[in-house]
Amino acid sequence: MSGLASLNPAPPNPGRRGVVAVVGHQGRLLVIRRSSHVVAPRAICFPGGGIDAGESEREALVREIREELEAPIEPVRPVWRSVTTWEVELAWWQARLDIALPLRPNPAEVESVHWLTPDELLEHPDLLTSNREFLHALRRGEIVLD
Repeated sequence: MSGLASLNPAPPNPGRRGVVAVVGHQGRLLVIRRSSHVVAPRAICFPGGGIDAGESEREALVREIREELEAPIEPVRPVWRSVTTWEVELAWWQARLDIALPLRPNPAEVESVHWLTPDELLEHPDLLTSNREFLHALRRGEIVLD
């Protein structure tokens, strides 16, 4: 995956890996407020989650969005990589979904769904740090979305 911007180098043997969906529509990005039942409760973040053993990033992205929002998603391409302060290696994927289809948040994982501009996200006090770093890289032109 040459050419991808990276906040931090990947750890030599990452303990955990995750995938993040970056979905845009009319200048806004799809984000969720996590439920109070998960890690980082009630935080605002891009949807996504852990990659299971033997699962590809693409497969994990499709599964996670189906689990969180009951929506089919089309992974387009990886756009960024980062490592969180918890040493989770994240693969950020630009993805598409049919805006006409309703998103149905799974209450065990997602409290609410929002479409916010990058500026609105950066101003949000509940935004996860890793998401803030992604948005700063996007602003600096290190990440290019179609």
